[in-house]
Amino acid sequence: MKIDHVRLLVTHFAECFRFYRDVIGLTVLWGTETDTYGSFAGTNKGVPNLAIFDRKSMAQAIGTDHLPVDATGQDRTMLIIGVDDVDAEVTKLVGLGVKIIHGPLNHPDWGMRSAYLRDPDGNLIELTGGLPQDQWSPGLQEASKKFQQK
Repeated sequence: MKIDHVRLLVTHFAECFRFYRDVIGLTVLWGTETDTYGSFAGTNKGVPNLAIFDRKSMAQAIGTDHLPVDATGQDRTMLIIGVDDVDAEVTKLVGLGVKIIHGPLNHPDWGMRSAYLRDPDGNLIELTGGLPQDQWSPGLQEASKKFQQK
């Protein structure tokens, strides 16, 4: 088995479709904003990296449409989008009216710089870029030695 792609189940389909197409800039492989399913290519052109599907349609398909739609709680999933320059992407997104909820900030223990936002359906998104290794914490530098090719 292999993971094929990620599919977000959304209640605001049209808004999410436009967000991933127009704001994030993913290439549409299938669907329109008036459909209930859409797929997008990120880095692997022609291969779906992300799909969105109408949450109500999915619930009907598997027989859970009688259950509550949302419960208050902490996030359970996060979509990670790799970028070359976190700060430049944040500036671009803010210019498009996107609210950044945290960052950009460095995470020396993780070896990355990141910023956080939400799509129109409330899904948590992390924009991430690497930190130069000399900015990593000593603990991360030591731990990374275990995973380097010999």
